[in-house]
Amino acid sequence: MTITSDTQKIDLIEAGKRLASVLRALRAKVAPGVTAGELDELAERLIREGGDEPAFLGYTPEGAHRPYPATLCVSVNDEVVHGIPNESTKTLKEGDIVGLDLGLTHNDVIVDAAITVPVGEVDEETKKLLRATEQSLMAGIAAAIPGNRVGDVSNAIAKEIERAGFSVVKELGGHGVGELVHEEPFIPNFGRPGSGELLSEGTVLALEPIATAGKAGVMLAPDGYTYRTKDGSRSAHFEHTILIEKGGARIITA
Repeated sequence: MTITSDTQKIDLIEAGKRLASVLRALRAKVAPGVTAGELDELAERLIREGGDEPAFLGYTPEGAHRPYPATLCVSVNDEVVHGIPNESTKTLKEGDIVGLDLGLTHNDVIVDAAITVPVGEVDEETKKLLRATEQSLMAGIAAAIPGNRVGDVSNAIAKEIERAGFSVVKELGGHGVGELVHEEPFIPNFGRPGSGELLSEGTVLALEPIATAGKAGVMLAPDGYTYRTKDGSRSAHFEHTILIEKGGARIITA
């Protein structure tokens, strides 16, 4: 999406505030004994109470054979992204990590964000994985300025993850957002500086670095949505919707 009016910008900023509020409530709900289904129900209730619509529920991404059946993606430990919360019982345990990925539609504007949250106390390696992945998101955002290219963002993300000793998931990445859940350009989490599409003022993007504590390989589960690490290692995922402005990127879902 490219912002072309003040009204669009106002709606985008408001949508981001609303999504951030829901994610804060979900983060606070995460605890041992809580189920993925409970988190999904809370996300849908809060979005609808705000007068908005879940962006993922009923959405069929390219290559999928059925619509996504939930409001929230809940991915636990070795689940990388797109974990389905409501087709089997997933109960959080002390020491787990859980990725919460959520989209919201407000006045026809879509925003998308994700966090990975520790369940109770986690080990030091897991803390390091979460910290590095979140820092890689901030590095990517810092590189998202007018005149830079997609490869500059991708490279900034990869350098931060690899510097910390973790692996970048190469099959998945960020994307344009705003009018649709997924728009061009695709934004890999690795790349060569100066390569790819030119970034311009007014562009709305969802950056989403994904890192693993082991090897980078992933596989798609039989449910058609959930990606897992091939080696069973843990994975972390952070995402913000951003608006590229003259002075740099504004984080819409902060």
